[in-house]
Amino acid sequence: MENDAFIHDNFLLSNKFAEELYHNYASKMPIIDYHCHLSPKEIAENKVFENITQAWIYGDHYKWRAMRTLGIPEKYITGKASDQEKFEKWAQTVPYTLRNPLYHWTQLELARYFDIDQLLSPKTATEIYNQTSDQLNTQQYSTQGILKKMNVKVVCTTEDPTDTLEHHKTLAESDLETHISTSFRPDKAIMINHHGFLGYISALEEASGVSINSYRDLKFALLQRIEYFHQNGCRVSDHGLNYIPFTSYNEAEVTKIFNKKLDKQNLSAEEILKYETAILRYLSQEYHTRGWVQQFHLGALRNNNTRMLAELGPDTGWDSIADYPQAENLSKFLNSLDVEDQLTKTIIYNLNPADNEVMASMIGNFNDGSIKGKVQFGSGWWFLDQKDGMTKQMNALSNMGLISCFIGMLTDSRSFLSFPRHEYFRRVLCNLFGQEIQQGELPNDMPWIGKIIQDISYNNAKEYFNFK
Repeated sequence: MENDAFIHDNFLLSNKFAEELYHNYASKMPIIDYHCHLSPKEIAENKVFENITQAWIYGDHYKWRAMRTLGIPEKYITGKASDQEKFEKWAQTVPYTLRNPLYHWTQLELARYFDIDQLLSPKTATEIYNQTSDQLNTQQYSTQGILKKMNVKVVCTTEDPTDTLEHHKTLAESDLETHISTSFRPDKAIMINHHGFLGYISALEEASGVSINSYRDLKFALLQRIEYFHQNGCRVSDHGLNYIPFTSYNEAEVTKIFNKKLDKQNLSAEEILKYETAILRYLSQEYHTRGWVQQFHLGALRNNNTRMLAELGPDTGWDSIADYPQAENLSKFLNSLDVEDQLTKTIIYNLNPADNEVMASMIGNFNDGSIKGKVQFGSGWWFLDQKDGMTKQMNALSNMGLISCFIGMLTDSRSFLSFPRHEYFRRVLCNLFGQEIQQGELPNDMPWIGKIIQDISYNNAKEYFNFK
């Protein structure tokens, strides 16, 4: 790669200390992507993408939001335009994404996967489309080939309790060097006020083989699926909630609430909260019993544009940051588990940067000395997985806790071309430490700080999740 390329060896590294930390310690560490939305089917089938649009733009609502903002019609985003036309519209958008992380990610991904140093623009679009598509049409760039190329040791996809895990079973019997695991995401069983709740209960009945006629039946059905996931290697759960629900309840109350829902009666806000609290506590207790890690993604305001939601469905780019109160319910929920010694390893991801210090201080309340970094403040997530967001998250964690125990980055992505986000994170991390070494705020002890960098990049996650 030429030294004058935009993505050069010392990209984002502002001094010699940052450079040494990145090149000598961080850069060669493998990747553990412990939370993502990659398709296990595409991995099991070792899919080969026909072109870069299919690998890069399909499903990427980050790009879609930018294109819409520029005034590009939906036809060229999720519509019926050809793949090349969609790529050309993305190429038209990229020069206008300056100072958005998409600009960095775009050029970093072109460089790391395809050795392309050219800046993507309308002038270079056709050449880059053809060059990348030619490379993608080889086994080296199949889904499994990409995992090997990017030195990915572990991938945790995200599945609903009703999933058969058939592709994970296939992968478990394959010779793929990357370990593909799953995480258990039962949010649809929690959101009792969602319009699709009763339909979901029917799907859960079919998957579990349990007739769900009561709250007790529901818990048993979920238990069957937890056991099924556990038997198939799952050791991680995941929840995408606006906030942690918490209120007092008893089993008789929750049973009546669930029966009302089965009878298609409306529930009050208090009844909804009681049910959500009860079922989430039950699930967390079962995670603890099996030694799982539980993850909570908090603070999103989803599906804001109801017109476009009706047209395109969820997860198509109509979500934003919310400002829900978080601290009190989160504290009470974690404490209700901890007081019974049923709080498992927990990762809390925050989407509202105003709550960074809240979350960073909250985890210290429940790190009881039993496990290193038992309760984690997760890496900058979604709108915050960019240089400024990651830096603020790490500063809050450093000031309120121990960044040395941090389990680092994940992609949370649906794209197989997103793994350079780990590199991006590591460069930001090394620059953060490098700047403070230069300023005399940290000692010039490269072996020790280098070890901390490697731990955050890989070793801490490997230990935390007990990955082999």
